[in-house]
Amino acid sequence: MSYSPEHRQNTRQRILRSASRLFNRKGFSDVTIDEIMADAGLTHGGFYRHFGGKEELYAEAVRRFLCKDAPEPWQAKHVDPCSAGKTRARMIVDAYFSRDHFNDRAGSCPLIGLPSDVSRSGAAVKAAYREVVEMMVRIFEANLEEPQAHERALALVAVCVGGMVLARGIDDPGLADGFRSAAHEHVLRTAGWSDGQVG
Repeated sequence: MSYSPEHRQNTRQRILRSASRLFNRKGFSDVTIDEIMADAGLTHGGFYRHFGGKEELYAEAVRRFLCKDAPEPWQAKHVDPCSAGKTRARMIVDAYFSRDHFNDRAGSCPLIGLPSDVSRSGAAVKAAYREVVEMMVRIFEANLEEPQAHERALALVAVCVGGMVLARGIDDPGLADGFRSAAHEHVLRTAGWSDGQVG
C-alpha cells in the first residue's frame, strides 16, 4: 500500500511528537521504540520507514523544538507570534521561566530536560542540541545592545537553562520557585528587557 507524501509527513510528525515527550519524561535509555510507536498509535514495523534508528530519532526530537509551526502550549500561551524585537525577547524569557513551562516536563525545552543524555550521545544528537542553543543565543544577541552582545547572550542563555535545571531538580517548591524567579528577574534586568514587572 502506497501512502501520499502528506500522510508520510504527518506520520513522521506523530512519531516525533511522541518521541519528544517520552524522551523529555524518561530520558533516552528508558524509552523504547515500541513505546514511542504505541504512544503515536502506530506499530513498531513502521518505524524504520521514517528513521534509521533510535539515535536518529532522538536527534530529530531535540531539533523539533526549533519548529515554529507547532509550539508547545506553554510557548503559545506566552509568546505572540507577531511580536518582534525586545518585546519578543521578553516574551520568550517570560515563557521560559513560566510556571506552565516548569510544570510541562514532557513538552519542555530539551536544553533543560536532556543535557546529561545529550552529553552521552553521538555526534548527531549533540549537533541537534547545539542548534537549539545557537537559536536561543541568536535571538538574545539580536536584541542586546553592544558592547559584547554575543558574550552577554551566551551568559543569559546559561542563566535561563541553569536556573530552570536547578528549579526542576530541587525538592523544595519554595526554593525551586526562588531559583526560577531570581534567574528570570536577573535575565530581564541584565538584558534591559524588564519593565519592572516579572510575569
